[in-house]
Amino acid sequence: MTASPIISILNGPNLNLLGSRQPELYGRETLADIEVLCRAHSVRLSLDVEFRQSNHEGDLVTWIQEARGRAAGIVINAGAYTHTSVAILDALLAADVPTVEVHLSNIHQRDSFRHHSYVAKAAKGMICGFGSHGYVLALEALARLIKGSSQT
Repeated sequence: MTASPIISILNGPNLNLLGSRQPELYGRETLADIEVLCRAHSVRLSLDVEFRQSNHEGDLVTWIQEARGRAAGIVINAGAYTHTSVAILDALLAADVPTVEVHLSNIHQRDSFRHHSYVAKAAKGMICGFGSHGYVLALEALARLIKGSSQT
């Protein structure tokens, strides 16, 4: 039996506070709720997910590096590091696996400094503004890429 492709779902700073941090912007779902959603949807897509969160840039860089050669894809919500981290960009470029960038809110409707994403340069695409459903959409996009049914 062939193992299911692994998708590394990485979450950056302050996402551990979902559900209580600015619920008017991010909603009431917790990161644990989003993990349950992703795990359930990954089963339908014949994917295996590893779901991680850290407030530390170096942890995210290490996890991205670990994905190289092991994971079939990365879903990343780098939080505020999206707008500041060349280190995360460099790690994603070196990982050489399809990556989808996710944001719960529409970053283009927010403060101007949030409009720029370093992650975007390394990502196949970005999904923003759809709350937790963005993670589901990202998993579906990666499943299509992995199975070769999407033109890249």
